[in-house]
Amino acid sequence: MPPKSRFTRLDAFTKTVEDARIRTTSGGIITIVSIIVVLFLAWGEWADYRRVVVHPELIVDKGRGERMEIHLNITFPRVPCELLTLDVMDVSGEQQHGVQHGVTKTRLRPLSEGGGDIDSKALALHAADEAAIHLDPSYCGPCYGAKPPTTAKKPGCCNTCDEVKEAYAQQAWAFGRGDGIEQCEREHYGERLDEQRREGCRIEGGLRVNKVVGNFHIAPGRSFSNGNVHVHDLKNYWDTPTKHTFTHIIHHLRFGPQLPDSLHKKLGTKHLPWTNHHLNPLDGTSQETDDVNFNYMYFIKIVPTSYLPLGWEKTWAGFREEHQAELGSFGTSADGSVETHQYSVTSHKRSLAGGDDAAEGHRERLHAKGGIPGVFFSYDISPMKVINREERSKTFLGFIAGLCAIVGGTLTVAAAVDRALFEGTVRLKKLRSKDL
Repeated sequence: MPPKSRFTRLDAFTKTVEDARIRTTSGGIITIVSIIVVLFLAWGEWADYRRVVVHPELIVDKGRGERMEIHLNITFPRVPCELLTLDVMDVSGEQQHGVQHGVTKTRLRPLSEGGGDIDSKALALHAADEAAIHLDPSYCGPCYGAKPPTTAKKPGCCNTCDEVKEAYAQQAWAFGRGDGIEQCEREHYGERLDEQRREGCRIEGGLRVNKVVGNFHIAPGRSFSNGNVHVHDLKNYWDTPTKHTFTHIIHHLRFGPQLPDSLHKKLGTKHLPWTNHHLNPLDGTSQETDDVNFNYMYFIKIVPTSYLPLGWEKTWAGFREEHQAELGSFGTSADGSVETHQYSVTSHKRSLAGGDDAAEGHRERLHAKGGIPGVFFSYDISPMKVINREERSKTFLGFIAGLCAIVGGTLTVAAAVDRALFEGTVRLKKLRSKDL
């Protein structure tokens, strides 16, 4: 038997003779419709293969020794910039009193004048206008009984009003308007303070903190530690004819970098569950009060979140250990992955005078007395981490299998329909021929 005949027995696709085939009009129509259906379903299968989906995963956060970025933009329309202090502290014992770097204070006009910007000042140690370079090089200003600050431009001296205030803060002494202090009188500190009494202030910028439980707050007066107690010098806040209150607007507050808007355009405009951390719950929050001694507290639960774009594994492979610290600390890596945080928040507010909520029908709900007026943010870090990973909805092999199923299924159904039409037509013709 010739070698070719061996494969002939295995042929599952037997052919009919061309003369035995019957071509019909209905068959031609069904063929055209089948081709259209196949092309339409194949296009849908291709679009589904090209579609990118985001799969969320929940793992234990194994990062260590990392720091976290906090970005804030808050307006206080009834407290001048001169009185506001931003402090950061955490359970590790690290404290940042009167944060100076990465933060900008913008003076705002009084609300009666529209509240527009006056000027903006980036906070920095030893600013040029406070360097006292016009003084005699041999001048050494007194610290009025306090120990000279370690940050003084000239060691052992207090040559500026700010250095005297720092020396007082280290001794836990109240400072006030600086009356009788030559440095402050020379710099017209009291007059400058009086000029800003009716102004507001906007604080914006970024902080870098340890990734542990902690808090940051904005309160009046210079801060200092008295033993284990954190206190503020509230003398200038209270001793004024102008009524200051901590009415505030939180324009923006986030932890870590913001996901780029291009991500939403690429993945569509539909509200997907994974995009929740692109929104920050406190953005646009507004609180108003007429009470001078009022305290706002925001309790924030932070969840570390990673976004890994499509193809991330290819660029990340081989560089995991090298880039781990960089990626885990401050946001966006060169491969497009983003380390950020999403959070939930619970707010609470109370008057420092204490009392109950009888006006709201809850006489049993009591508030403690005392404290510091201001806005406090207490944050806690979750031990779990969310990973949002971009992936194709199906593999290439899955796409090929789906394409074969479309072609085979469509042709099978079309053949069945064509067979039914042909058989029906033949039987109908036989019945008519009998009637004749």
